[in-house]
Order: sequence, then C-alpha cells, then structure tokens
Amino acid sequence: MDIDTRLLRSFAAVCEEGQLTGAAARLFVSQPTLTKQIRQLETQLGVRLFQRSREGMTPTAAGRVLADRVPALLTGWEDALRATRRAAVEAQGTLRVGFEGSTINAVGLATVEDFGRRMPGWQVRMRQNNWFDPTSGLASGEIDLALWHAPAAIAAAYNCAELGVEERCAVLPAGHRLADREVVDLAELLDEDFVAIPREAGFWRDYWLAVEERGGHPVRIGAVAHNADEWLTAIACGQGIGFAPVTMSRLASRPGVVYRPLRGVSASRVGLYWPLDRPLTPAMAAFVRSCRETVRIGPACPGPSPLDTVPAQRRPGGATAPAAPAPAPGPAPAPAGQTSANGAG
Repeated sequence: MDIDTRLLRSFAAVCEEGQLTGAAARLFVSQPTLTKQIRQLETQLGVRLFQRSREGMTPTAAGRVLADRVPALLTGWEDALRATRRAAVEAQGTLRVGFEGSTINAVGLATVEDFGRRMPGWQVRMRQNNWFDPTSGLASGEIDLALWHAPAAIAAAYNCAELGVEERCAVLPAGHRLADREVVDLAELLDEDFVAIPREAGFWRDYWLAVEERGGHPVRIGAVAHNADEWLTAIACGQGIGFAPVTMSRLASRPGVVYRPLRGVSASRVGLYWPLDRPLTPAMAAFVRSCRETVRIGPACPGPSPLDTVPAQRRPGGATAPAAPAPAPGPAPAPAGQTSANGAG
C-alpha cells in the first residue's frame, strides 16, 4: 500500500495538537483541507484513526499505534531525502550555500576563486534564504551551509564556523523623533510600531524584534515585509521601525531612512551554520576557510575550530582531494561591510 507522506504529516500534527484548528494553522492549510486529508488516510488504511468530539480529536486504539510509529517513519524518509540530495550535488561537485538577503555582499569573486583553488572542479551555488522556513533549507537538505547573523543561543541547535560579531542598530524613518540622536536606547523604542518579517520565520522574527531584551513588553507590529526592499520601503513610509546589523547602513543606504547605534540589545554572531548531525565535508570546510580569508566581518569569535579534522573527499571525476589547509595565523580582521535579509537578519 502506498501512502502519501503528506497525509502522515497531517495525521501527526492532529495527534500533537489534539484538535483540527491548531493543526491546520501549524500546517498552513485550511481546516476543511485537513479534515479531507485525515478522512483520506482513514479510507486508505481502512481504519478509524480519531474519535471526534467538541473537546477535540482523540486517537483511537489504531490511531495510537500509528502515532507511535509515524515520527520514526517520517524521520527516516527525511534522512533518506537529505542523503539522496547530498549525494547528487556532491557527485556534481556543487556546494550549496544559503544567505540572508544582501548578506551576499560579503561573499564575492575573491571568496569563490579561493574556494576553487581549494576544491578544483567544484562550484558554489548561492541561494537566498526563505523566511518561511526558519532553517533556510538546512533541515530539508536543500543547502549545505547557511550564512547567518544569529543570536548566540542558536549555537546549541547548529554547528557553526564563526566569522565575527556584529552589533544591531536601530533603523528609523528620517523624520522620526529620535533620528538626530547619536545613540538610541531600546527602552525608548518599546512602544513603537515595528516592521516585522513573516511570523513563519519563527525565532528569527523574535530575534530581529529584540523580544528577549524587551522584558515581556509586547511588540507592536505596524507592517510585515517579505524582503529587504519591502522592509526598507515600509520604514521610509513611516509604517514602523526596525533593527538590523550596523553595516547595513553602508550597504543598504536609502533616502528617508536613518541608522542609529542601539543600546540594550545583544550583538549578532555571524557565521556559517549547518545541522548538528551532519559531518563537515571537505567542500564545506574549504568554503569556511575561503570565507575566513576573504570576508571581513569583525574580530573573530573565540572558541575551538570545527575545521581541525576533516576527511579527504573524492573530487568530481574520481581524484581524491585532501582537506584544505588551514589559513596561516594572523591579526584579527578589521570590521567591514556585511548586511542582512529583510533588514532583519
């Protein structure tokens, strides 16, 4: 019997939420669509999976048995998909790197050429991150590395090769009451309307609204933007303010928008991130080294390097490529241009 994994995901969501409304919202489908999917699964299996009542959806005995097995089944399928995609791109000699909006300005020809010298025959494919997927494609295996400005806490969820630290700043309409200030305090902005990235961005939305530093003070959303240009336009038009990496002021200047240093929020840790359960391949390690040689963010973050031991890998065509040598030690790089997606990391 062939079962669509989409139906199994819908079933698992209903089991976890205990009701259709929450599960439908989580899956970004309508409640009638979700109801139809559950009935379709029941029809295909020939069993009743839920007892329906005013209180919600309770799995039947058959439903509980399926619920116990579905997570492992879906995880196994996702692992198989990631491994298949990875094998295909590695056979082609392609490294896939996600980036945040105009963060790509930090990676240029020098980075790509340096990578090419380290991994002959390989190419880098750059892809802008999708804010409707908080993992930017890492979880699905669609990319190998993600270039992020991220909170320090995210290091517990991902491997990270850090490139530097960058402060966040306030981005204001030119006519804003605080536009002439040399430095702005977070406390002065708590009651302002903000231009946010989509809710589906999850913790990224919270980070670029400084939710953690607000001490429980609610966020007022004046507008939602889906890309950097839309975000800056909303601020210029007075629909709200926002926070961004400080170097966005140099890489994304715009009439009607001013950038001001911000007190009261933590800095971003800039780096290349990948899943905890994925080993660092020679191609990934080579790209990290190339970024460290050519990308200038700020003082390097302290901590052990994940590049110390990387196995050899087959080059396209069959030759063995040794792990790229680590760059020679030298002084910490000076701060320079780097920016972020949606004006919001």
